[in-house]
Amino acid sequence: MQPDPSEHDPYNGLTRAEPTLPSSAYWDADAYQRDLGAIWYKSWLLVCREADLAHPLAFRTFRVGTQEIVVLRDETGALRAFHNTCRHRGSQLCQESEGRLKARLLTCPYHAWSYSLRGDLVRVPSKSLPEGFDKAEHPLYRVALSVWRGFVFVNLAEDADGSAETAFDPASGDLGNWPLETLVSGHVLRKVMNCNWKIFWENFNECLHCPGVHKDLSRLVPIYGRGLMGRHDDPEWARHADNDAPEFSGGLRAGAETWSRDGQAHGPVFANLTPAERAAGQTYATSLPSMFIVGHVDYVRTVRLVPLGPEETELTAEWLFSAEALEAPSADIDNIVAFGRQVLKEDAAICEVNQKGLRSMRHKAGVLMPEEYDLYRFHNWVRDRHVAMSSNPSK
Repeated sequence: MQPDPSEHDPYNGLTRAEPTLPSSAYWDADAYQRDLGAIWYKSWLLVCREADLAHPLAFRTFRVGTQEIVVLRDETGALRAFHNTCRHRGSQLCQESEGRLKARLLTCPYHAWSYSLRGDLVRVPSKSLPEGFDKAEHPLYRVALSVWRGFVFVNLAEDADGSAETAFDPASGDLGNWPLETLVSGHVLRKVMNCNWKIFWENFNECLHCPGVHKDLSRLVPIYGRGLMGRHDDPEWARHADNDAPEFSGGLRAGAETWSRDGQAHGPVFANLTPAERAAGQTYATSLPSMFIVGHVDYVRTVRLVPLGPEETELTAEWLFSAEALEAPSADIDNIVAFGRQVLKEDAAICEVNQKGLRSMRHKAGVLMPEEYDLYRFHNWVRDRHVAMSSNPSK
C-alpha cells in the first residue's frame, strides 16, 4: 500500500507486511529475459553526456541485453541513434566502443553497404541491384533519442513514448538550480557487480542497511544512522516535528556542507541553490531503470546501471564539477571522490551478499518492513510493466 497521504499523519511506512518479488526474479534466466523485454527495451536509458559526443562524426556504442545501439553526432551537429546493424545481412557496423568516424558515412565492414549519418542507405556496391530494389526502403533501424539537460538517452521501443524528462520519477527532487549542462567530468568509476539490477535499486530505496553498512555516511547524514531516509519515515515523527536536529529532520551533520571525507565543500558552491537545497545536503532525481543523479552543493554525481545478465550489473558513476573547481590549484577533488567511491563500493558489496543468499530452495520470497515502502513502490513498478507486456506482447 502507499504511504498515508493524510494531512494529520503523513507517515511514509507500510502498515502491513508485503511480499517481495519472488526470489527467482533475481537469478532465473527466463525472468531476466522478461525484464529485458518488459522494462529495459521499453524505457529511456542513459547512454552518456552530450559532452562525450561533442564534435561532428563522434560516435559511441551502447549495449543492453542483446541489443547494441550506436549514438552519433552527424555532420550538422544533430544527435542520432541507430541499431548497430547493417540492413544487408545484419553485420555489426561500428566495431569500436567509441571514436570518430573517418567519413560522413557509416559503412558496413563486411560488404560495404554505406549509410548517411541520417541513416539513409546511399551506396550498395553490388554490380547490379535486384529489380524493384529501392534504397529508400532500407535505412538503418532508427532508435528514439532524447536529451535532458546535457544527458543523452535512448529508448529501443519502436513506438517510444514521452521523453527522457518525462521518464523521471515524479517524486524526484528538482535539480533546476544545478548547472548540469555546463559541468565537467572529474572522475569516472566503472564496476561490475555480481547481483541482479533490481537488488541495487532495492538497496537504493531504503536505509535500514545504512547503520551497519555505511558507518561514515551515517555519521555525515545522521538520519541515515537511524535507518531512515527522511523525517516521515519515523512512525513517531510527530513527537519530533519541531526538532530541526539532522537526526530527525534530515540533512548533514552540524558544520558539514557536502558529501566528502571531511564534510567540507572543495570547490565553489553553486550560485543558484536555495538555502533549503544547501541545507538538504543531497537532492536525488531518479530515472528507472537506468540512472539516478545526486545534486550536492559543489558537485553532481550520476550513477548508471546496465544489466549484463541475471546476476551481473555494470555500474558507471561519474563525478561532475564546474570547470573552475577542476582548474583551481587548491581544489581537493580526491576528498569528494574517495568518499563517494567508498559509499558505492559498500553498496555493491552488500548487494552481492544479498544476491548470494537468494538461491535457497526454501526461500520463495522475502517480506518488506514498514520503512521499505519505496521498495514496495519499486516492486509494483516492475510488476506493472510485466503485466503491460503480458497483456500486449506485440508492443
